[in-house]
Amino acid sequence: MLGIYLAVNAVLVLIWAVSSATSFWPVWPILGWGIGVAAHALRVYAGRSEISEAQIDRELHRSGS
Repeated sequence: MLGIYLAVNAVLVLIWAVSSATSFWPVWPILGWGIGVAAHALRVYAGRSEISEAQIDRELHRSGS
């Protein structure tokens, strides 16, 4: 996901650089999409903890395995 974000935004900056635009308009998609990428990263990686043997046993018992 991060690779796609970087690639697309690099293309947007390249389009801006070769065009005659006076303002740096790629900042808006970079910021907007960046907020989404950061929120996703926080949800995935923040507060991760190791799974204990007790949690594994509980899940196995619950699923009937």
